[in-house]
Amino acid sequence: MTVRLNITDGLAIITLQRSALDIATKVAFQEAIDGAVGVRAVLITAEGKNFCVGQDLGEHVGALEADPATAMDTVAVHYNPLIRSLRELSVPVVVAVPGACVGAGLGIALAADIRVAGTKSSFATAFTGIGLASDSGLSYALVEALGSSRAVGLMLLGDKVTAEQALEWGLVHRVVPDDEVLGVAETLARKLAAGPTEAYRQVKSLVRASASGLFDALDRESAAQKHLGQTADHKAAVDAFLAKEKPVFSGR
Repeated sequence: MTVRLNITDGLAIITLQRSALDIATKVAFQEAIDGAVGVRAVLITAEGKNFCVGQDLGEHVGALEADPATAMDTVAVHYNPLIRSLRELSVPVVVAVPGACVGAGLGIALAADIRVAGTKSSFATAFTGIGLASDSGLSYALVEALGSSRAVGLMLLGDKVTAEQALEWGLVHRVVPDDEVLGVAETLARKLAAGPTEAYRQVKSLVRASASGLFDALDRESAAQKHLGQTADHKAAVDAFLAKEKPVFSGR
């Protein structure tokens, strides 16, 4: 089991038990979201020291070796439906973010309504470091949260954002001591689960109406990643990452 779903008192708690997203984890995550039926709030968290470090690169290397032309199909098949499902949940979604929140993990966190981080939590896009652009809705969600200047800077440079910066910039709603992240997030989620659910639904409906461009962004990201997944730079960067070496990009 890589994802656990527990439902009590109107709250669905979805726990990632694996920080790197392989296909089994993505499928299990989607099933957990689909299984959160009749709830009044959702809490997403992780069991390990990190929230989510994004795509499992070991599995991705295997996909590249099998067929570079289809290696990035997981964006359209798994990531896009996952982000759509999270964004379309009509009830409040809270995310507890321990440790690192990177790549698709950041996309997942930004698809929620409220994010609680620890003092040692960190955030990064990481895609250009392996010769890719972005997926999981980040090209939309980061601009929505930060404005285009900071969003493009983070996506191009791949800088790590500290919890303090994330709070200052509006990426997270609260920063607490690391050992209190889950407890604080669950308290907020249970408060929401006991609140005026229909009012919350209307709030989210109004916000979604202003964020309709996200789904177009998901489709554009999928096309970009499919193209970049077949480039020499991406293959060289993935190989260098696994070898714990610094990648050398040729621009091809």
